[in-house]
Amino acid sequence: MRTSCCAPAQLARSERRTRKVRRTSKDARRTSCVTEAVESRAERFSKALEGKPWEQAEDDANALVRGAEEALEEAKMELESVEKDVDKLYRETFQGIVVHVGEVSTQGDTTETGTNKPQRNVQELFKKIRKQPAASREKIVIESMSEDEFAELGRKDPDLFQGLTEAASRKDKDAWLAFQTKAHELKLKRERITKAMETAKLELGALKQQADLVEQARGLEQAAGEGDPEGEERKIVPKTGQARIVLITGFESFNVALYKEVADRLRSLTSSGVVLSVFSDRDISAKRDQVADELDKADVLFASLLFDFDQVEWLREKTGHIPIRLIFESSLELMSQTSVGSFQMKSGQGGEKAGPPAPVKAVLSKFGSGREEDRMVGYLSFLKVGPKLLQFVPGKKARDLRNWLTVYSYWNQGGADNVASMFVYLVNEYLLDTGLQSAPVEETPALGLVHPGRKGFFDSPGEYLVWHKNKYEGTSLPADAPIVGLLLYRKHVITKQFYIAQLIYTLESEGLRPVPVFINGVEAHTIVRDWFTSVSEKEAVARGEIPRNPTQRRDAVSVDAVVSTIGFPLVGGPAGSMESGRQQDVAKSILQSKNVPYIVAAPLLIQDMGSWVRDGIQGLQTVVMYALPELDGAIDTVPLGGLVGDNIFLVEERVKRLASRIRSWVNLRKLAPFDRKVSIVLYGFPPGVGATGTAALLNVPKSLPHVLSTLKSQGYDVGEFQGEADGEAIVQALRRLEDQRAVSVGAKGINSLEQDDLKSMGGRYFARDISPSQLKEWLEFPSEWGPSEWGPQPTLPDSKLLLKNLEKQWGNLDSYQGLGTSADGNFVVSGVEFGKVSITVQPALGIEGDPLRLLFQRDLCPHPQYCAFYKWLQNDLQASAVIHFGMHGTVEWLPGSPLGNTGYSWSDVLMGNLPNIYIYAANNPSESIIAKRRGYGTIVSYNVPPYGRAGLYKELATLKDVLMEYREDPAANACLKGTIVANADSAGLLADCPLLDTQGSKVELTPEVAEEMPDADFESYASELYQYLQLVENRLFSEGLHSLGAKPDQMKMKGYLSAYFEDELPTEAVETIAQSSESLDALRGRLEKLWQHGEQQVAIDTDSLLRKCKEAVEIRDLLNRNTEEMDALVRALNGEYICPEAGGDLLRDGPGVLPTGRNIHALDPYRMPSPTAMERGASAAQAILSQHRNAHEGAWPETVAVSLWGLDSIKTRGEALAIILELIGARPMKEGTGRIVRFELQPLEELVPAGRPRVDVLCNTSGIFRDSFANIIELLDDAFQRASTVEEPLELNYIRKHSFDMVSNGFENPAARVFSNPAGDYGSMVNERVGAGDWEQGEELGDTWQSRYSYSYGRGGERGTARPEVLSALLKTTDRVVQQVDSVEYGLTDIQEYMANTGALKKAAETAKGGRKVDCSIVEAFGKDVKPRELDQVLRLEYRSRLLNPKWAETMASQGSGGAYEISQRMTALIGWGATTDFKENWVYDQAAERYALDQEMAEKLRKNNPQAFQNVIRRFLEAAGRGMWEADDSVLEKLRALYGELDDELEGI
Repeated sequence: MRTSCCAPAQLARSERRTRKVRRTSKDARRTSCVTEAVESRAERFSKALEGKPWEQAEDDANALVRGAEEALEEAKMELESVEKDVDKLYRETFQGIVVHVGEVSTQGDTTETGTNKPQRNVQELFKKIRKQPAASREKIVIESMSEDEFAELGRKDPDLFQGLTEAASRKDKDAWLAFQTKAHELKLKRERITKAMETAKLELGALKQQADLVEQARGLEQAAGEGDPEGEERKIVPKTGQARIVLITGFESFNVALYKEVADRLRSLTSSGVVLSVFSDRDISAKRDQVADELDKADVLFASLLFDFDQVEWLREKTGHIPIRLIFESSLELMSQTSVGSFQMKSGQGGEKAGPPAPVKAVLSKFGSGREEDRMVGYLSFLKVGPKLLQFVPGKKARDLRNWLTVYSYWNQGGADNVASMFVYLVNEYLLDTGLQSAPVEETPALGLVHPGRKGFFDSPGEYLVWHKNKYEGTSLPADAPIVGLLLYRKHVITKQFYIAQLIYTLESEGLRPVPVFINGVEAHTIVRDWFTSVSEKEAVARGEIPRNPTQRRDAVSVDAVVSTIGFPLVGGPAGSMESGRQQDVAKSILQSKNVPYIVAAPLLIQDMGSWVRDGIQGLQTVVMYALPELDGAIDTVPLGGLVGDNIFLVEERVKRLASRIRSWVNLRKLAPFDRKVSIVLYGFPPGVGATGTAALLNVPKSLPHVLSTLKSQGYDVGEFQGEADGEAIVQALRRLEDQRAVSVGAKGINSLEQDDLKSMGGRYFARDISPSQLKEWLEFPSEWGPSEWGPQPTLPDSKLLLKNLEKQWGNLDSYQGLGTSADGNFVVSGVEFGKVSITVQPALGIEGDPLRLLFQRDLCPHPQYCAFYKWLQNDLQASAVIHFGMHGTVEWLPGSPLGNTGYSWSDVLMGNLPNIYIYAANNPSESIIAKRRGYGTIVSYNVPPYGRAGLYKELATLKDVLMEYREDPAANACLKGTIVANADSAGLLADCPLLDTQGSKVELTPEVAEEMPDADFESYASELYQYLQLVENRLFSEGLHSLGAKPDQMKMKGYLSAYFEDELPTEAVETIAQSSESLDALRGRLEKLWQHGEQQVAIDTDSLLRKCKEAVEIRDLLNRNTEEMDALVRALNGEYICPEAGGDLLRDGPGVLPTGRNIHALDPYRMPSPTAMERGASAAQAILSQHRNAHEGAWPETVAVSLWGLDSIKTRGEALAIILELIGARPMKEGTGRIVRFELQPLEELVPAGRPRVDVLCNTSGIFRDSFANIIELLDDAFQRASTVEEPLELNYIRKHSFDMVSNGFENPAARVFSNPAGDYGSMVNERVGAGDWEQGEELGDTWQSRYSYSYGRGGERGTARPEVLSALLKTTDRVVQQVDSVEYGLTDIQEYMANTGALKKAAETAKGGRKVDCSIVEAFGKDVKPRELDQVLRLEYRSRLLNPKWAETMASQGSGGAYEISQRMTALIGWGATTDFKENWVYDQAAERYALDQEMAEKLRKNNPQAFQNVIRRFLEAAGRGMWEADDSVLEKLRALYGELDDELEGI
């Protein structure tokens, strides 16, 4: 006789059941919703058919379908009858009524039946009254009236409708009352029948599915195979006389202790007949030999939640011999190894999709809602019901399939008893008789609600909410506490993970009412969609703005926010049931309908607490918690804890942060706009060069008044602001407050400043003094906090940790006299306010004499006044929300955890609970995710400025004219040869268009040489010059700056469309579309006429042009939705959901990045590089190799340094990464879901061109790339490690060759190739040194880059390991540097980061090589062509088309202070290129000085708009001359020195 393996537990359950029966019926009714599981129709159906013969089950199912069809048909007939009665009632009531059309109310007797006027029906009446003037309206007689016509009349003409009803009432009041009563009665009846029909249709559909299920059950015989012949079951003979089972678990390592408990129980109960060996996925690396040994002896493999590709590949190799393999919820490649007797998963080979057999898939299609996004939910339902359905399959043919499903049921239900019974069941079925009886599956609901204060589970959200409100009535939790939908892992709930109770109780203690719903993971979207609603959704449905959700539960709970502790995408969860784009669209639609904040906050399940606190969140955990949820619009991600060993622990302090931020967002919505305090934060970084009130690509002074006006229209308190203001005057007022003389007098002095300009706009200065004692108080943690609040962190923070760090860096606060400090020792916070809207400047970040150093040094604290500013926002001002105005500020870059804020990360400390609305350029998703992840920024994107074409000017225009004249008749105009060369020389073109001899060597070209050249040779050279001028003329640039929320005017619209379509659309078509707001249909005739009769008389493809025109109209309409930038700002201030969208720009990424005003995100890092990026990157790499060989007599480069930046990687979907892969000879390898899991080395013979070697690559990795794409870094490191050891000739594998050399020198990790800053650190600091003039020789800047980028990253513990010797060795072999430029807006000369990284890297490599030149290839990735150009060529091309171009200069100078600052920054970058790459071309400086300093009108404009920026321009000219970069005339230098002196005096007098 067998005994149960779980007898004690079963006895306890039996006793509980006995006590339960004794309860009163009232109690039973009250608790039924708590204890019952949620069942699908299929589950209920399977229960109803249990025990019935096969034929009877099929007959019963068909009978139910027939009955439902007959009932539905009867209901249809009844509805038709009611409709006829309604129409009859309306016809008889209104027939013969006379209405005076021109009157609102009839006077006297208007019910006469005789008239000479013709009768008209209502439709004719509508036409008549629309056409006639009011004076000529008539009285008419109603011939007939239906219900629809009556309703339409009420909508289209309320006055006429009122006249009709009054006429009917006067005709017969009793009949009119009877009509209303009867109509109401019939409509109620119709509504009842309609609802009943809807229900009947749903039931009929379900019954049809159920009948199909019975039929499909026969097909399951195929799925099971023929099976064993009838007769005695055959068991697998264990190899060792014992049943040996190996269990390996991944994401559920928290269950390892439970599994080990089961192993001990089985060993005891079976006298060691069943041996269960338990491992976590980490053991595959840490205890690989032990795991391999156990797998070698195993009879059963049980694996769950394993996704790491290398682990999967290793397990596939090691487990093929095991007879029984059960793999659940893991990678498709591993699950395809499932084998239970005759049941096997398909491998996906031979073009066949991996997964269960076809008959099983057929049955799966019957489960779920039928929506694509609900497929995985249906799959879980099938797994639960499957074993019951298989009772209909006769004999033992379905035994193996049934056993597979049964094992899954045990595992999915969880708990030690179920797991023990699972293995007993499995061993009894296949291996040996254990003598134990497996207990039935102890079921818990698949979905439900849980609360630690109540045993059991709820299946009704409405019932839960009633219970919760009753439980907490009269407690500190207010009745109107914010309601938060909380998604929990079901496995964590049923295994009673302690953190669940702690999380719920902490949220409640912080004033929130959680609605905790547990799910398996894939159902998250169905819960948010169907179990939750919101006030916003209800109102939108009532207004008809969104359709009613047919699957929403009647007891859906109205929530104020949704928090997911699951992570992953909302749709599909860990399983990812659909392709990425479709997942996001569905999630976006669901979350938009709720229109409440969506937040992901969870304990780390893949990473331990210690590594998070020490190094930040890394690897796959970043994807789960950040990258994927951000695609759905998640904000304010907070890590709540992590693993300690195999157990999950919370950090209560982090839960409090989450709760406080939720409460702040909800309060925004509940607070009336007039009562909200809004703080707008501008930037003044870097200090001293006119940066105050500027932002990248945004005209801040022009945007500010628009924001104030919008806030006023929305009901905000903006004081005396009347709707108009001078933004430049506001910025100028803020600049006055930066002067240390103003700061030194403190708040009292600032408040007394003359304010006439501000008062005229309705504003005023304000200032506050923050004492050192107040700041100390604000920076201290509660002294009583200990392990309960901080959790089991490696080191508990001291309550004065922040203060100690601050004083360690800056000295005693009581005696501190530094930035932003008054003479009295107070920290001064000041700004301009309009009512409850304050405008401030973010404090400078740094120290006096070196104001920028802090930004890029991890261990330094922000200075005291910086801290005081943000703490003032939180505690004194108590701002309702902060708006960081433009790209970008510094608070998100402060020291602390690189990713995953801790309670003592400075970004977290200073942002606190403030809702942070961050206005950010749409084309910079890489830096915006830092603002989002570290600074809690909810992004509202703004568009890039319009595009312009450079055109030609001065010498270039003259040269083009001469060339055109020469080319008209070269023989007759040969006398122009010398003139052409002279003009080209003066314009600096000879370097870009050199004359080459037959061997390709440069020939010195002078006017005299040109005149002696053969006509044919010079004609060829003149053609090259002309082509280059065309290149310059058509070069695109960003034209000015964008104004927030502003539509493009016609000229700007033309600029956008012309740049996007280039020559694909005729100019006339672009202009027609840009100047109109009409649809394509309305424009079509005009466009076709243009093509037929315009100037371009050529054969055209009309269909193709119309397709392009359709796209142009769509882009135009999207650009006109720039107004949604301001709408989104208003919505964010209301605490609403901001729709997510991929960041990018129109030219590079297409119209998918429009409209702006979106919460931009990056991309799924596991799908980079994209196929297109791989193709373009490979082409670029091949062109780079060809470029290098052409310049070096056919020699291959041994090492190429490639920059990996976050921004260009996101925008190009990984083209720079693809360049690296092509150079080293590798290709992305994908697993079943499309995830890239390895960069596989190609055989040497497949490399292009044939016979080439693997080129070594030094990966120059930005801090943002490092933090955003940890998975890519690990894959790259893995590829380099394998390439360094693959058996290939050294002369064909430079990676291996260089690694061998390093090994011989005793270097550790000689295959390290991915280098960046230390963890948590950013930037090279080269631009800071250039900006401050803190350098003597260019080599110093190369050394600075090298010292900052000597930290290696990769797999295992390679998390910023200092390897300067490896980097130095690689630099010595570097022959070429590669840099991508990803957009028109940010060229090499537009921002300083290019010279600070690419330029400094080039200089470091040249220094390492003893001064030998290192070439640099620039790949402009924003165009169709990926052909590389040499660095100096691109610099000259950019300077000609931008900085020196009068069109660009005038446009930028017209942008006020921001435009002047942009010009200033480009002059600093020019110095940087000279310092790092020896770019010293007189013509650039000559023309720049003429353009900006010596042109009196331009100089005066810049001086007036931004004197600090203009002074920096002049300073750079003088610096260039002093450093020997520019051979300027003495007279020019004298004028510049005088101008600089005047500016210095002027600024000193501010």
